[in-house]
Amino acid sequence: MNHKLSKKDNFYGHLFVAPQIIGLVLFVLIPLFFALYLCFCDWNLFGAPKWVGFKNFRLVFGFDGDIFSKTIRNTAVLMLGIVPLTMICSLALALLANRKLKFLDFYKGALFMPMVTSSVAIAMVWYWLFAPDLGLINFMLGNLGLPELGWLTDPKWSKLAVIIMTVWQKTGYYFIIFLAGLKGVSRVYYEAAELDGASSLQRFVHITLPQISPVTFFVFVMLVIDVFNLFGEAYVLTRGGPVYSTYTLMMYIYNEGMHYFNLGKASVASIVLILLAGSISALQFSLSRKWVHYET
Repeated sequence: MNHKLSKKDNFYGHLFVAPQIIGLVLFVLIPLFFALYLCFCDWNLFGAPKWVGFKNFRLVFGFDGDIFSKTIRNTAVLMLGIVPLTMICSLALALLANRKLKFLDFYKGALFMPMVTSSVAIAMVWYWLFAPDLGLINFMLGNLGLPELGWLTDPKWSKLAVIIMTVWQKTGYYFIIFLAGLKGVSRVYYEAAELDGASSLQRFVHITLPQISPVTFFVFVMLVIDVFNLFGEAYVLTRGGPVYSTYTLMMYIYNEGMHYFNLGKASVASIVLILLAGSISALQFSLSRKWVHYET
């Protein structure tokens, strides 16, 4: 049956969604269009924006071309390291925790703790772990007879240092999400597979992975967004160095906007970030139709 809504029902419906619409307009759409406008302006937060045409684009892609392209490459390399490692570690921990374990609640809390801890505090702890002279990691490598590494001073190792720290910080959060997904898989599938003689690996590949594919897709998308937004931890740990080896897009935007007060250049970089993140997200949603399975 079709029920026609009254004007009163429509009013309350619009009133219910109004906070979300107002928040979207005030904190997303208006800043986005203002950033697009600033791409063509010279503005240092003081006075009125001055229209300069495509000058900011020439500065970002021309004068700063080498540095800006390096930020994109750095972001891509960090993404290729952080996303798969975090997914593998969090899923492995979730598979272990999905069994009957003692003190499981303690393990959940301990693994989730890095996500509710200050990013600056985490970065400072890892800074002292990676420190070239007094760092615990190099101290342990030396005791094992292995060469000490320049985690924070050598461009060959600095990205790995950021990846290790970020994976450690993010794993606990996505471990909880994977664990929730595993709890939703019916035991009936596993019991039927066991009766058919399926091995543990076969049950994992043909039952677990397809059943948690929506959760896997969600984790994948969120991790990609996390990497694009990576700033605080890497900034405290390396300041983007050495030699711009860990300089990310977010660091470029922050330095241009808040340090040098070049809001026009920062806006151009922000739009590039939005386009990259949006393109990758659109590609993810397009490809997800082939491997993400939703139960009906």
